Amino acid sequence: MSATNKARRFSGGVYDLGLHVVWCSKYRRPVLDGQVAERLRELIEQKADERGWHIVALDVLPDHVRLFLKHDPKASASHVANQFKGLTSRVLREEFPHLKSRLPTLWSSSYFAASVGAVSVKTVQQYIETQWERPLKESQETIA
Repeated sequence: MSATNKARRFSGGVYDLGLHVVWCSKYRRPVLDGQVAERLRELIEQKADERGWHIVALDVLPDHVRLFLKHDPKASASHVANQFKGLTSRVLREEFPHLKSRLPTLWSSSYFAASVGAVSVKTVQQYIETQWERPLKESQETIA
């Protein structure tokens, strides 16, 4: 797992989309430790590989998961979060029966997601706001 700024290509364009996702155990119970945490990491890596998503950083804490990954443009933030939460809840509750007895569901129904870009919001905003202030290139002048 390492950071990458490499853009990827698909039939309709080029993209470099990063997503920071955080989700918590139900009632923030500290159940994600030891073998559960190890298996959770394996399942997250397995799902990311299956979908062609690249994990940049992953941290499993006793009561929540923090994940930063690069994903394809067809995957929404809710789709990404639900892919990880659905698989991991089902498998972990099957493999670790104590999770069933302690919690009605493994995960809280909510999650946090934020897009992470290669450039800052301020940079993009400044680029858009000053577009007409920059001199035109010769090829642009001949088009106009």
